[in-house]
Amino acid sequence: MEVWQLVLVGLVMLLGLFGVLIPGVPGQAIVWAAVLWWALADTSHLAWGILIGASALLLLNQALRPVLPARRTRRTGAPPRTLLVGGVSGIVGFFVVPALGGIAGYVGGIYGAERARLGSRRDGWASTRAVMRAAGYSILAELFACLLVVGAWLGALIWG
Repeated sequence: MEVWQLVLVGLVMLLGLFGVLIPGVPGQAIVWAAVLWWALADTSHLAWGILIGASALLLLNQALRPVLPARRTRRTGAPPRTLLVGGVSGIVGFFVVPALGGIAGYVGGIYGAERARLGSRRDGWASTRAVMRAAGYSILAELFACLLVVGAWLGALIWG
């Protein structure tokens, strides 16, 4: 696969990551489609292994979705911007501190946005807990699964 095609696959994956944060956009499907595109163009065993692993992980995430709380953040009073800040912080955190940085970045971003909005530490933590209960866990699980798929793809490009 040529470099410009790899860049396009990476941009589609990035679009999918942000799609996880936007209601109504099938972020997981976009990330999976990008991996499929890459695996069809790069027919190595590693590419197909990552496609199979990505398929299994994203299907498992879909199966666990009914167990996690629905996305109902309006009840908490937090604006949609709070989840967007958390998601972007999670994406950045995943690449700064691989894997675990995504979780810390997501929760930290939600706390930072809520603390800035509400003004006090105590209210920020209370609102963060409410947001995580209302929608944060389902978005975090979906975002983390997609980040693991993107991380595996990047690992295959760098070390494969």
